[in-house]
Amino acid sequence: MSGKPPRSIARWVILAQVNSKKALNVESPSFTPAKVPSNGKKPSFTTQAASAPAFTPRGLGAATPAVPEPEGPVFNPATIREFTPSFEAGPTTTNNGPTPDGSLSYDPFSMATVNQSLPTTTQFNPYAEDHASLAATTSAFYQPHGAFTAPPQPPQYHLYAPQGPHRDDLKPYQRQTHDYFMPEKLQEELMRKYEATLQTMPNSQLPQLDNFHSLVALDTSHRKNASIFGYPSWVYKACSKKTGHFYCLRRLEGYRLSNEHAIKSVKEWRRIDNANIVTIFDAFTTRAFGDSSLIFVQNYHPLSKTLAELHLAPTAGHGNRFQPRPLVPESTLWSYIVQIANALRAIHAAKLAARTVDVSKIILTDRNHIRLTACSILDVVQFETRRPVQDLQQEDLIQFGRTILSLATNTLPAHLTNLKTSLEQLSRTYSVELRDTVYWLLTPQQPPAQKGIEEFLRGISDHVTSAFDESLHETDEWRRHVSREAANGRVARLMLKLSTINERYDLNGDQSWAETGDRYLLKLFRDFVFHQVDSNGNPVLDIGHMLGCLNKLDAGTEERICLTSRDEQTSFIVSYKELKKQLGNAFGELQKASKHGRGP
Repeated sequence: MSGKPPRSIARWVILAQVNSKKALNVESPSFTPAKVPSNGKKPSFTTQAASAPAFTPRGLGAATPAVPEPEGPVFNPATIREFTPSFEAGPTTTNNGPTPDGSLSYDPFSMATVNQSLPTTTQFNPYAEDHASLAATTSAFYQPHGAFTAPPQPPQYHLYAPQGPHRDDLKPYQRQTHDYFMPEKLQEELMRKYEATLQTMPNSQLPQLDNFHSLVALDTSHRKNASIFGYPSWVYKACSKKTGHFYCLRRLEGYRLSNEHAIKSVKEWRRIDNANIVTIFDAFTTRAFGDSSLIFVQNYHPLSKTLAELHLAPTAGHGNRFQPRPLVPESTLWSYIVQIANALRAIHAAKLAARTVDVSKIILTDRNHIRLTACSILDVVQFETRRPVQDLQQEDLIQFGRTILSLATNTLPAHLTNLKTSLEQLSRTYSVELRDTVYWLLTPQQPPAQKGIEEFLRGISDHVTSAFDESLHETDEWRRHVSREAANGRVARLMLKLSTINERYDLNGDQSWAETGDRYLLKLFRDFVFHQVDSNGNPVLDIGHMLGCLNKLDAGTEERICLTSRDEQTSFIVSYKELKKQLGNAFGELQKASKHGRGP
């Protein structure tokens, strides 16, 4: 073969018969010796050959004819000098360009003439398929002011760049399979939440409400007390017919609405958007349960537990004995204090009162993340006997103190009959600062003086900053997990496209569609990525190789690879950029056929 290879649609070079030899054609004067030596000895080269003069063949005992000189300068290795940069500034510095004797003088520290000769370029588009036109007038070594040069390939923004925090127990070149994916424990936790969200009850006797269906009871106890709301309450999970989202429905059994304006007070709670408050959406009455019930619609947090279930419920021990829960760590109590204070600050700023700051109405939705729930219920139930908001906000602070005291002493709020004794018990286990904080919450101010949640937050500012720092660390951890999964969506899309193209039996009547043209290269690429074997014929399961190849294909890099047929008789040299175009063209044909009712 001579010259350029013939052009094809895929621009690939076919190397048929890999073991066959090919001649090379170089555009230079051919060397023709006068006579071939016949002494049978093999030529030998020494280390001085690099500094030897130009080679001139001579015959054995005959005159050597004159060899015509080439038109250009003769290459002489002896004239090559080692590059030594000069740091002397002055008029002796030579400019870049040819010297009078024809040699090339290049000074990397003198770029004046280069700056004047570089043309200005347009802004680089990283999403363009062909960068040749953009880079035609752009220097690869210099970027003028206000211009953007074309990089050799699209930005590598989705090739699993390492994100901090990092592990220190592995060497820089070591990677494990789970380093590319979400941790198994976190994935397990998410799967359990998904399962709980999609859980249904077959042959359920629960009714179907107007806008909700698939009700599932979330209560674990059949005995309900009416000490907080005045009515027995039940909690369900349901799916909305309008949006398809899942919600938590809290039902008050036997409630009769006497004032229509009472249920409208729920609209005021919609304006509150706080991470430590369960969002309230709506409230309505129904007779679907066989009685007059009041339903509150809230956000649903799967597998959440109340603080009473988490810290105060006894655990099963040996035999039939129950063991009390261990003491709550002080750092956890301070985290609860900061989060409850954050929720009360948002509620009091909206001129409302929580009124249900109780261990049975505070749920733990994620790791050390609590939310206040059922805050708007008493505003509806006790609408006729409304009290001043300032008095209700003062009661919120007292309930706040009782909740922390109950968790610190491992005692249910109903059993806190002697607060002085409970405070003494708290001081024997926890710090004096925590005891003083709880005492301040439990001590009411003499009218007309009133305490405020802002004053309380200023007093615990040190713990607020600690909780904020912990939240930032958790955000970093989630970002690290998300960064592992960021490129997996692209990999999944590529694998789906390859699966629809490879091994397709028929398309538009062509039974060999997947085995011809560009589709055949995609099949060989599939074998190159997933079906590699070692020297002994054993399968190679290198996750890093698979992910690297698929991400390079998605980026369309200029890197070339060798694809070999299964019979090892044909090889193709092709770049990832060309494979990306072929994948897009083949998948486009499938999409076009699908729109006309043919194909997938």
